[in-house]
Amino acid sequence: MPQKLRVGILFGGRSAEHEVSLQSARNVIEAIDREKYEIILLSINKEGQWQLGDLSKFLLYVDNPRLIALNSSNENLAFYPGQREVNLISIPNNKSIGAIDVIFPVLHGPFGEDGTVQGFLKLAGIPFVGSSVLGSAIGMDKDVMKRLLRDAGIPVGDFMVVYAHESNDLDYNQLQRQFGVPFFIKPANLGSSVGVHKVHDTNEFRSALDDAFLFDNKVLIEEYIEGREIECAVLGNESPLASVPGEVLSTHEFYSYEAKYIDENGAALDIPAKLSEETVRRVKTISIAAFKAICCEGMARVDCFLKNNGTVVVNELNTIPGFTSISMYPKLWKATGIPYKDLIDRLIDLAIERHAKEKKLRTTYESIK
Repeated sequence: MPQKLRVGILFGGRSAEHEVSLQSARNVIEAIDREKYEIILLSINKEGQWQLGDLSKFLLYVDNPRLIALNSSNENLAFYPGQREVNLISIPNNKSIGAIDVIFPVLHGPFGEDGTVQGFLKLAGIPFVGSSVLGSAIGMDKDVMKRLLRDAGIPVGDFMVVYAHESNDLDYNQLQRQFGVPFFIKPANLGSSVGVHKVHDTNEFRSALDDAFLFDNKVLIEEYIEGREIECAVLGNESPLASVPGEVLSTHEFYSYEAKYIDENGAALDIPAKLSEETVRRVKTISIAAFKAICCEGMARVDCFLKNNGTVVVNELNTIPGFTSISMYPKLWKATGIPYKDLIDRLIDLAIERHAKEKKLRTTYESIK
């Protein structure tokens, strides 16, 4: 019987999306094939400490998304690069956890989805699922993302960027003339609709701006696009594939954090979306083009608007999309013909494949004679 791959599931983190990560990790752990993989739980608490999790009791209040929390462990972890593979050490007893073959980061938002953890794992020399440093960093920063998409000829909505030190100079009437009403305010580097507000008047404007700046020093102001919310999942490295598109039918004013993760009736997901064959083709084509434009690898969920005139506008990409029981990414692939367990297999294979190619690259210079 072949030896099982040791897969580290990395979750939690210091982001405002910490609780979403816990829900996602729980579902990945439940779905992964235990016949093929040995699971090592690597949790990060809100203070940034890495800990070794116990499969039988790593979460508290698992059935309540408002209260779900890490079950704190006394086993803090340290990484050290070995001669062949990366090893883990449990602190303070200095016990070796052994080598890990691949890490599956199920982290959302800053300090996990933004290239920081990816850079650490790359330095440590361990394969990891999802985009590498560049794609992760671009995918997290909606400002840079939208500029790259725009330069690649991919339609995006009208937007502007405001830094914290400029916020007092903003004039609501000028923004109203530029974007119309309502418009959106959101942190540039966050996801799951945390800190996102739909602004209808001057009273909402200042409070929305203040809230967004609690999460980031850079904030986006975006036009409101009237249209259907269409999402498409992308999977692959050099030759990515697109899933069937799905549609989000939110019962809230927009697809907020509450609608995504708290309210069981916050949204309905229509998978596959009721679209013409031509529209499905355009959504898939644009999704793959967007995936490539921002240097994604492994996986991403591409969120679009389908305007009434048929135009497909890309809103954003998520390089570590939600893996909760109600998340779009695994549901879209299931509808396309790749069930959850097989999807995890493919993502792990893609991580190992990329790592193997990178290991063949030269790290020293030798002149060609």
